[in-house]
Amino acid sequence: MKCVTRSLLSSTRPIHSSPIQYAPLKLSYPNRSRNPKSQLPDRSEGDINISPLRQKWAAEMIDAKTQKILDADASCFLHQTLSSPCLNVLKGCEGVWIEDNQGRRYMDFHGNSVHQVGFKNTTVINAIIEQLHRLPFCTRRYTNETAIKLAQRLQQLAPGDLNRVLFTPGGTSSIGIALKIARTVTGRHKTVSLWESFHGASLDSISIGGEATFRNNIGPLLPGTEHAPPADEYRCLYGCTEPGRKGSCELRCASYIEYILETEKDVAAVIAEPIRWTPYVPPKEYWQKIREACDRHGTLLIFDEIPNSLGRTGTMFTCEEFVTPDMLVIGKGLGGGILPLSAVIVREQFNDIVKHSAMGHYTHEKNPVLAAAGLATLDYIISNDLMGNARKVGAHAMNRLKELKERHSIIGDVRGKGLLIGIELVKDRTSRIRASEEAEAVMYGALRKGLSFKLTMGNIISLCPPLTVTIEEMDNA
Repeated sequence: MKCVTRSLLSSTRPIHSSPIQYAPLKLSYPNRSRNPKSQLPDRSEGDINISPLRQKWAAEMIDAKTQKILDADASCFLHQTLSSPCLNVLKGCEGVWIEDNQGRRYMDFHGNSVHQVGFKNTTVINAIIEQLHRLPFCTRRYTNETAIKLAQRLQQLAPGDLNRVLFTPGGTSSIGIALKIARTVTGRHKTVSLWESFHGASLDSISIGGEATFRNNIGPLLPGTEHAPPADEYRCLYGCTEPGRKGSCELRCASYIEYILETEKDVAAVIAEPIRWTPYVPPKEYWQKIREACDRHGTLLIFDEIPNSLGRTGTMFTCEEFVTPDMLVIGKGLGGGILPLSAVIVREQFNDIVKHSAMGHYTHEKNPVLAAAGLATLDYIISNDLMGNARKVGAHAMNRLKELKERHSIIGDVRGKGLLIGIELVKDRTSRIRASEEAEAVMYGALRKGLSFKLTMGNIISLCPPLTVTIEEMDNA
């Protein structure tokens, strides 16, 4: 934890004219508060690209050649506060490391949550190349053995009677399929999800999501999307725990979801991440209580494990620590950190209900190259016991971080499961005011020393290394 420790100590193009002349387009923007701070973009999903610290870091670290590439990126991609204009330019990645255009290497503890097997994994690359030479694509209405093998492997690995599979080229698409299946199976449309959650950036997924970054100024979202506060024991809204302390949860947050189901009576599904990426790690009883409530009210339980399944929390699927859902959505790392691949896995009994509907006829639904990457990824995770490594290295990291917490009062909380770890920085442990500026300073300080990670909620350092990471690499981080 050298980089984190040192950072904690030091934190204090014109449009081409057309031959046809059009009248100027007049745009009106939603009225925003006159408070300058309220005009800053929401930071719940990550650090933003327009902050003074970002500009200062770029001035110190980016050379002219790299800046020229960044300018080219900014001239053609749509600008977003979480993307373009970008932080830096990469020219290589392997294992836990990424390398920028100037030859500097960083341990990547972010990786967009795709690098469970490490970057540039040769097992996955070889499987992709072999499949490209045999069958690079599968037209809809046809199938292929590689896609079938991947579906069968997921059948074998998934808990309970989760036995039917659909593939998509992205997690957001899989969330959309899960919502459609829930409506078809139950005959209802309402959902309950959690504030501060993220399920993708499409209109349906931001409707059930709970982050202002994606919901603000969009206009009407899907109807019937109820929300409840997350199971955040450190910032409990229900008074179960003494402020800033944990260990006496009375499950009032679960009771509130139970109350919604009882009051509404016609909710199709509760959809949530079993462990929120922040992370919020609820007690087992939380999901047990919600599972029982769903069963009583004919409501389906959908778990979104897109970012944290496939061994990250120490088991193949995070839900294995809690309860079996009615639908399980996975993705990101399923493509081996190379190709986009996601899957929806549902109960066997749903097959007869939806078989005359069109749930997800995506162009690359049974793409054999994507499936080859998925098979190789699962094989690598299992054969190299990456789940065991996640438990071992994750426990070691948590112990080191708890030691850091004893020495630095800015650390309000350390939490996580396996190699899904969060460090919450606060102004002080009594008020628990989010130390967002300090967290951003820590992030850029760590980048200078060779460690890349993501900030969540503005003040939470989210550590998400590859499952191949060693204890030595973790200690260096």
